[in-house]
Amino acid sequence: MAAYLVRRLVGALWVLLGVATTVFIVLHLTGDPAAVMMPLESTADQVAQFRHEEGFDRPLIVQYGSFMWAALHGSFGDSLRHGEPALGLALQRLPASGELALTALTLALLVAIPIGILAAVRRNSLLDLGARVLALLGQSAPVYWLGLMLILIFGVQLGWFPVSGIGGVRHLILPAITLGLFSMAKIMRLTRSAMLDILQSDFLRTARAKGVQPLRLITHHALRNAWIPIVTVIGIELGTLLSQAIITETVFSWPGIGRLAVQAIYDRDYPVVEVVVLIAGASFVLINLAVDLAYAALDPRIRYD
Repeated sequence: MAAYLVRRLVGALWVLLGVATTVFIVLHLTGDPAAVMMPLESTADQVAQFRHEEGFDRPLIVQYGSFMWAALHGSFGDSLRHGEPALGLALQRLPASGELALTALTLALLVAIPIGILAAVRRNSLLDLGARVLALLGQSAPVYWLGLMLILIFGVQLGWFPVSGIGGVRHLILPAITLGLFSMAKIMRLTRSAMLDILQSDFLRTARAKGVQPLRLITHHALRNAWIPIVTVIGIELGTLLSQAIITETVFSWPGIGRLAVQAIYDRDYPVVEVVVLIAGASFVLINLAVDLAYAALDPRIRYD
């Protein structure tokens, strides 16, 4: 297990190196930050001074080397807009995004797994049909449209929930539903599919013939063997929620890392964008590692020796 972890961590470093290089190149293809950050009435000398102070007048390879050297030391420079360390700004916003993503995933799991199991057990019933329709709608509705509809109905017309900002539980409900609906639909479909495969297997028919109680048959035999694909998609969705939160946070003015990234992209605030992308990449890597380790706990046949 220790050797496996070392290999995965070394591989993760190469992944993050690739992510950092890609985001650096793409950002520098978008144009000169001075064109956005400097006032319109700025003179050519003032623009040139800004570019010199920020190092944008140096060769691209020199800028890349400085960026990677600083990143290895945990420094990504100061935000061009806020004048504060970019890493500190991102870490300040990260808890809000984590709270939203985890709440959305929790709501998705509470709905998706029970309905997916029941839809598989009662295949081709009205419940199964309703679950498939709900999954289709959940994966078809655009996030921004769903968020605006929830704001219009439950925030503006009914006045049940706040429509922007962060606060108590009531502020969290609408953005969590908006963010979690797509994941709920995907997890529901996969749970149903995985359970159907297990329910039609030979060992389950044998257990049923031996008189195993239906509830025990579902929870102790079918569900335990269906967990591997379900856990896989849960891990993928958790990482995806952190990136999809960009749209939801913008619609609901949620002060998370996604909204910070959107503003940084508009401003061509290179250091902030680079930090946000690296945090998202590191999150995906860690989540995938956690999912792989969970396989061994769920299935005794899986070993990483």
